[in-house]
Amino acid sequence: MIETMAGMQAAYNREVHPQWEQQGFRFYRAVWVECAELLDHYGWKWWKHQRPDLAQVKLEIVDIWHFGMSDMLRAGTLRPDTAAAMLAPLVAVDAAAQHEPEAFRESVEQLALLSLRDQGFPLPAFVDVLRALPLPFDELFALYVGKNVLNSFRLAHGYKAGTYAKRWSGREDNEHLVELLAGLDCPPSEVPETLYAELSVRYQASRGS
Repeated sequence: MIETMAGMQAAYNREVHPQWEQQGFRFYRAVWVECAELLDHYGWKWWKHQRPDLAQVKLEIVDIWHFGMSDMLRAGTLRPDTAAAMLAPLVAVDAAAQHEPEAFRESVEQLALLSLRDQGFPLPAFVDVLRALPLPFDELFALYVGKNVLNSFRLAHGYKAGTYAKRWSGREDNEHLVELLAGLDCPPSEVPETLYAELSVRYQASRGS
């Protein structure tokens, strides 16, 4: 599963730029910005009632994982011979771990802080975020595959050129992704192709085509 994600991430990065490893992309910057978006979905304002949108919170964590893997792949720290040992704590996240809202918020802030301080990806801090929610590895993997497919779909439909419409029928594409993933009924090996086809149908319908 780890090798699958790493391979998918490297392939997607090549779609963005064939020489992505030499471009100096600031993956750490993307991480801390995604942390802020995550907290907005989770809720942090004490002066108003907020209900966590956990589906979107998890997708923001997956976005962070995209950038984190990219940083580690580029640095050469995430390799076939190192992956198992490096990511063992991530795989060991307990789905039944206790969730405490303020502790979760603080874990997200720590991830953002260390990303900015070190201008890299602090893997232990990311694992702490997974534990604090909690988000177990198998769910992270399933959501990663889904979001990776959506990212490729965006690129194929004009994301870099600015012609892609991120809102479909009044809702963000991430919301459609969560809904489609929940409704998929196919073998895991067929998820990428089936999901891409379902995204295409919804996207075209939202544009009146």
